[in-house]
Amino acid sequence: MRRAATSALRRSVRPRRQLHNAAASNPAGPSTVQVTTLPNKIRVATESTPGHFSSLGLYVDAGSRYEDPSNSGVSHFLDRMAFKTTTTRSDLDMSTDMDKLGGQIFCSSSRETIMYQSSHFHRATPLAMSLIADTVSNAAFLPEELLAQRDAARYEIREVEAKPEMILPEVLHEVAFDNKGLGNPLLCPEDRIDLVDEPAMRGFMKEWYRPERMVIAGAGMQHEELVELADKYFTSFKAPVPSTSTSAHAGARAGPAPSHFLPGGQQPPSIYKSLTRAASSYLYPASSVTPPDPTLFGARTGYTGGHKFIHDPNAEFNHVYLAFEGVGIHDEDVYTLATMQVLLGGGGSFSAGGPGKGMYSRLYTHILNNYPQIDHCSSFHHIYKDTSLFGLFASFLPNAHSHRHMQGNTPAQILPHLIHQLSLLLYTPFPRSELDRAKNQLKSSLVMALESRSVEVEDLGRQMLVHGRKVPVEEMLAKIDEVDEKRVREVAARVFGQGVEKSATVVVMGREDVGDWRGALRKYGVGGGSA
Repeated sequence: MRRAATSALRRSVRPRRQLHNAAASNPAGPSTVQVTTLPNKIRVATESTPGHFSSLGLYVDAGSRYEDPSNSGVSHFLDRMAFKTTTTRSDLDMSTDMDKLGGQIFCSSSRETIMYQSSHFHRATPLAMSLIADTVSNAAFLPEELLAQRDAARYEIREVEAKPEMILPEVLHEVAFDNKGLGNPLLCPEDRIDLVDEPAMRGFMKEWYRPERMVIAGAGMQHEELVELADKYFTSFKAPVPSTSTSAHAGARAGPAPSHFLPGGQQPPSIYKSLTRAASSYLYPASSVTPPDPTLFGARTGYTGGHKFIHDPNAEFNHVYLAFEGVGIHDEDVYTLATMQVLLGGGGSFSAGGPGKGMYSRLYTHILNNYPQIDHCSSFHHIYKDTSLFGLFASFLPNAHSHRHMQGNTPAQILPHLIHQLSLLLYTPFPRSELDRAKNQLKSSLVMALESRSVEVEDLGRQMLVHGRKVPVEEMLAKIDEVDEKRVREVAARVFGQGVEKSATVVVMGREDVGDWRGALRKYGVGGGSA
């Protein structure tokens, strides 16, 4: 969908406007990224990559993290109301123009980003930009369309709540961040569905859809072309006015989440895409940009940790999630923690596949190979600008439940196995070949994902929001190569060692609770178990 270029160009696209062009820094050498800042502070980035399709997107530093109790659920509805009727296009006109693209166009909201993105034939780039600008600048928010989306939201909530693999990462965030900031739900709470209205959506857009919080990124078109289109369609967004006032949202003013680099095939409906992202792994490079001031996030990240049990006496499987607060995007240790996540790996008991697909990861060899009653066991790492969640989860047959001659287990029996895998990283040496394999898998996943133009463009837009530059792949690969056993041990101690004072986050769903999880952590010398 979009990529950035790095050659500085000083000419203005329109003689009547002075546009600021900046070359993205690239310590690894020349690249094809160009960045231009419009007079109103919107940044336009392109990356010159040949192909038959073009992709572009608008990326906004907004999302559910920035909501509060008065506007909870607004991001979800902005996602749902995108590309509907505007003041310049009827619903039929919008649908007809979208079909003319010959590709796909969608909106997707996450915790820290709302993006509007299109992939299309080259000649349709002006139309795609017009559609994105129209839905952002001129949305009508008709009552009948909003009513239809209320019904759709209720259906989505029912669908997601019926899928533990989708709803439990949401619950994990709510518990870890005490239902505030990153703990705000991606889906509109059911009791808020009828309360989200036009004034709430317009108020949220006025607060967060500001030009300095926006990036337009593209691939497959000339940089000058995209700058000219951005200048044409986004001049209505006014440049920021200096202010000393303190917003009620000040504690949430953070950057967007990193791009997902292990995408699926077909594009799912946007909210499912966001939830899938939240349940998956991310890697985002650190950079030379000055890390954000922790005071901008209120009490830093708002991480509290804790425990929650969701009783489901008819559950086919029990589910246990164990998480710790990790490091944010700007922290150099993010590469080591991402490598640890791949080292632990895991997957489904029937889906881990052959070499290169997880069969040599620790959770597969140590747990899935030895305990057939465990259906799924994986590591995860959700990275944000100022923090992350790192941990493990398992789904397994309940106790007193026989299936294919396999006896089930209680959460209290399975949790120690997860904790033990973490303790091995703290106290037990491991072969260099094992670490090298994990590093190679991480690097290949990153590079292969960027072969997709849509991922490439999204990566560019999000990196510009987070870092203010496109970090070269070569730089990321070099950082991964620097990870060694000593660093793994140090970062493991930092995140879940005995000296960690913050509580772990434990979420259990199924027929019974986990019992004394704090005592289990202490028994294995893992932190996060203090009261």
